[in-house]
Amino acid sequence: MKNILIDVHFSSTNVAVVEDGTLVEFWVERRTNANLVGNIYKGKLKNIIKGMQAAFVDIGLQRNGFLSEDDVIVDGEKFSSAGALRYRPGDDILCQVNKDEFGNKGAHLTTNITLAGRVLVLMPQTDYVGVSRKITNEARREELTECARRLRPEGCGVILRTQSESCSEEEIAEEMQYLWGRWQEVKRKNVISHAPALLLRESSVAVRAVRDMLRDDVDKVIFNDKALFDELAATSKFILKKRPDLFEYDSSQRSLLRKHGLTEQIKALTRRRVDMRNGAYLVIDRTEALTVIDVNTGKYVGERNLEETVFDTNCIAAEEIPKQLRARNIGGIIIIDFIDMGSPEHTQQVLDILNKNLEKDRSKTVVLGVTNLGLVEMTRKKSRSMLESVMLQECPYCRGEGHVFSSEHVIMELREKLYDIIAAGGVRAIKVTLAESVFNCLISRHYLAKESSGVWADVLIYAIPDADMHIEKYQIEVDNNEVLSLPDTAKLVC
Repeated sequence: MKNILIDVHFSSTNVAVVEDGTLVEFWVERRTNANLVGNIYKGKLKNIIKGMQAAFVDIGLQRNGFLSEDDVIVDGEKFSSAGALRYRPGDDILCQVNKDEFGNKGAHLTTNITLAGRVLVLMPQTDYVGVSRKITNEARREELTECARRLRPEGCGVILRTQSESCSEEEIAEEMQYLWGRWQEVKRKNVISHAPALLLRESSVAVRAVRDMLRDDVDKVIFNDKALFDELAATSKFILKKRPDLFEYDSSQRSLLRKHGLTEQIKALTRRRVDMRNGAYLVIDRTEALTVIDVNTGKYVGERNLEETVFDTNCIAAEEIPKQLRARNIGGIIIIDFIDMGSPEHTQQVLDILNKNLEKDRSKTVVLGVTNLGLVEMTRKKSRSMLESVMLQECPYCRGEGHVFSSEHVIMELREKLYDIIAAGGVRAIKVTLAESVFNCLISRHYLAKESSGVWADVLIYAIPDADMHIEKYQIEVDNNEVLSLPDTAKLVC
């Protein structure tokens, strides 16, 4: 059974695609950080970088958008170096976001505007008719092509999506008319607006979920928000006419994710380690430029010999990795370090399994092959933010480094600070408050015993544990009173 859960809360809308209880895709859209992909803007060119064959465009966001030469259409033709002379900084330009903001990079833009519907994509500036490659019936492909050519506005491009295979001409015509109307509204706003201006906002994640993920194999679309349920039911008359029970409203006002037992699966998507069914595991690490996936045998020791053990583990990994890419929405360059195999036949079989499982992915994926070091290179189309960038925030302690200093390093730093304070003179006693783990390390291993019995022999140094203090932090207090005030947990450093 395959369901789409649309879970609306005060701060976000969550969309989960669940197949037989397993989470296969998950989207989160925060109210404070809405998706930009698909938005159409009237932008203002800020500067053209000839060395990068690109331009930066002010679209009214904190960071300027990035427009490369390959993403510019001028009079129906690709932008070229010669064509750059047609634009100057300060010019207005109609553009659309095709990749969301990532890290410190602004949104990626294109002037090749597209308007997506459930059964077709309208390309008002391109004279082209195409049909999804996933529609393999040649007779049906020809019917759809002829239908699109007959119905489309003159000079307007159309791509018929996979779902169009089961649609009537009436349904295709209605959606084409609707999308053409949206384009006319964009053109009207473009004339009357001053750049930078948002001309068209892409639909919410809930609407996109129904539009992009609803296929004939979906059993139910379940909502926990009545207003959204009514809105999508009103705009999905063709679907509901065929399947009146497809949409379901859950009035319990509870989290659908929790109700369907998905919370632990969602938490697991933020972890580096992914345990597989045979005891082996993956480690997924993301850098700014790429994602690296390492395959490890873990607890799996096999039954016959090393080559078979490695081969079995790699086969399972080749099935699991595409699932993780979809669920985490990992895009860009991906490097997979399968365990080394001695057999070329086994290597090819693992690649075949990987490719077969990638066919289920709606995003475009390309496996480039195996490098001389035995690493598998692949790419996955990156448009929207990865799941971790939406669900996680930078650690306020390590500030994105992913590590903290060891207790020994903190004690070594503390030692130098104590030297400076004691060397200044006039110190009778010092109270040092530390993280509990650092305190235990300091006391149990007598790290400052040599100094306390030598150069600091005239100074009393007390260590005090604090369970709430960060491991890298400590507080030093000089106390020259005759009677010291100390908690029961204080220990004399010696």
